[in-house]
Amino acid sequence: MENLRIFVPIGAGLAVMTGLLTGLGQGMAASKAVEAVGKNPEAMDKIRSTLILGCALAETCAIYGMLIAFILIFAFK
Repeated sequence: MENLRIFVPIGAGLAVMTGLLTGLGQGMAASKAVEAVGKNPEAMDKIRSTLILGCALAETCAIYGMLIAFILIFAFK
């Protein structure tokens, strides 16, 4: 069990990487939403609601990654 404690910080770091990639994905989604509104302003309400739903789902993934990182750090002290 002592040998596996070496991999806890590595696993926590990988779990935190979900937050970085989530931020990248949300930025790309926002840029595409702005581009879509620029092309079709009448569809702004539909685009906005879809963007908010997608960003909320992506943020949930980041929160789960942070939760896993905390569990790894504090459960394997």
